[in-house]
Amino acid sequence: MSMEAKLAELRERLEKVQLGGGPSRLDKQRTSGKLAARQRLAILLDEGSFVELDAFTQHRSVDLGMDKLEAPGEGVVTGYGLINGRRVGVCSQDFTVIGGSLGEMHAQKICKVMDLCRKLGVPLVAINDSGGARIQEGVDALKGYGEIFYRNTLLSGVVPQISVILGPCAGGAVYSPALTDLVFMVSGVSNMFITGPQVIKAVTGESVSTEELGGAHIHSQTSGVAHFSYANEPDCLQGVRRLLSYLPDNNAEDPPVRDTGDPVDRSSPALRELVPSDPHRSYDMQLMVQELVDAGSFLEVHAGFAPNIITGFSRVGGRAVGIVASQPREKAGCLDIDASDKAARFVRLCDAFNVPLLTLVDVPGYLPGVEQEWGGIIRHGAKLLYAYSEATVPKVTVIVRKAYGGAYIAMCSRHLGADLVLALPTAEIAVMGPEGAANIIFRSAIAEAPDPEAKRQEKIREFRDTFANPYVAAARGYVDEVIDPAQLRPRVAAALAMVFSKQELRPLKKHGNIPL
Repeated sequence: MSMEAKLAELRERLEKVQLGGGPSRLDKQRTSGKLAARQRLAILLDEGSFVELDAFTQHRSVDLGMDKLEAPGEGVVTGYGLINGRRVGVCSQDFTVIGGSLGEMHAQKICKVMDLCRKLGVPLVAINDSGGARIQEGVDALKGYGEIFYRNTLLSGVVPQISVILGPCAGGAVYSPALTDLVFMVSGVSNMFITGPQVIKAVTGESVSTEELGGAHIHSQTSGVAHFSYANEPDCLQGVRRLLSYLPDNNAEDPPVRDTGDPVDRSSPALRELVPSDPHRSYDMQLMVQELVDAGSFLEVHAGFAPNIITGFSRVGGRAVGIVASQPREKAGCLDIDASDKAARFVRLCDAFNVPLLTLVDVPGYLPGVEQEWGGIIRHGAKLLYAYSEATVPKVTVIVRKAYGGAYIAMCSRHLGADLVLALPTAEIAVMGPEGAANIIFRSAIAEAPDPEAKRQEKIREFRDTFANPYVAAARGYVDEVIDPAQLRPRVAAALAMVFSKQELRPLKKHGNIPL
């Protein structure tokens, strides 16, 4: 056979693989409102940078009619490419080929890319669109999932792992995304659940739609499984590109620095008016975050889940920073079960990939209630204590207003290893708020007074004047500096620059035992 004939055969084979399940199934994918596997990679990656691996992989199953079934590319497109000029490994399941079902060789292709990412020290982006395990391949399909889960764990904390759910993801398949660092979903397209609506109906009698059970809205706002939710696939894939701009390629590198054009010495007079003088009034902590960070650089993570705490990536002076901030507009900024989980996971993500942490504190305490206690707020709240204590990245804390009791400690206080602690003049650092403290400390004096309520208010003012300020903590060295809110950005930028080169050694151990 001549070279021309051999090249013609190569082109023919490539064209067949690139058509996936064929024109009719590609049309069906399109009419269902979904992009094809290769279209998704074209949007995700820099133009012309994708290099495909294992295009000609074939299954070797012969049972239940598999010997007569062709599966071009084995239902998944794998390879590597560039995102903003940086290398990434990618997998994109192809629903047009046997429903994107995972069999032995399908899993082998994914595992090969995961191994390559580990060896090269580059991020992994996995696009999920699959009917689940390929039933015809039985235990070989289950083995494939297990080997993927195992590698997810090996890669965890070594390279960033991003899961993008762009179709069904059910049964055991959901555990690979759950093991990765960040999960992206699209409304009306993405679904994740262990057992589907039909099984639930048969077992429990409950009727629920696919979207109600495991859609993007549920997982981004109720379960917390998804970190990002988008209206369409192109925006979602662009979101992945933006997210990776804040993370390094691996745990041995620092995050990339970008010139944002926003001067680090910019003052913010508006911050003087942001925090109300009345401690019972709320305000939007998002406004403070926007004033502090480089203009337009804040990317919120888990925006819809546990809104009483804010987490996200941003830049200060061009350097990436992870933000954890109380949100007084939601539950008065109290910590609860979901907020503790959300913040602890984000802190550990930042620590794994060398992203400094900036914590903004306005927390009156833990959310009271039987539901919280029975739900395990002790255990969940301890996760945040553990995460901050464990983190060795630079940690800068700003006490904005309330910082009471155990919640003060949990929000990256000096006592959990904050490197620098700044406070605004509005800061109130105490075991509890003035009202509660006065009721306990001065109970007898209030009860014996001719006018108990007047006496109570007097003692509240006395406690507030004595303790509800940043100066007692500053006198003990727990607060390093009390600053004018207008100068907060320059001082935060200077603090982060100061601690950027921090190195901290910890006792040698296999791993700690976080209170999961």
